[in-house]
Amino acid sequence: MSKNDRYVTKHPAGWAVKKPGADRASSVHGTQKEAEGRAKEIVGNLGGGEVRIQNRQGQWRDSDTVPPGNDPCPPRDRKH
Repeated sequence: MSKNDRYVTKHPAGWAVKKPGADRASSVHGTQKEAEGRAKEIVGNLGGGEVRIQNRQGQWRDSDTVPPGNDPCPPRDRKH
């Protein structure tokens, strides 16, 4: 786990962007898509890393490496 990683999690006011281990959210957004975009922006500004996204039940549903992060097994999908 890199110090630049961010999580997108469910929040009472919508969706939150959080640093792993943090109690407070970095930002809160109305939609998951907005929160995901902000998380990728933050990680990109910090030099790259991983963005992990939870579903409404709290299970991890997706993750994405933001360049120039080091992904030892880069995905072949084109969804990001």
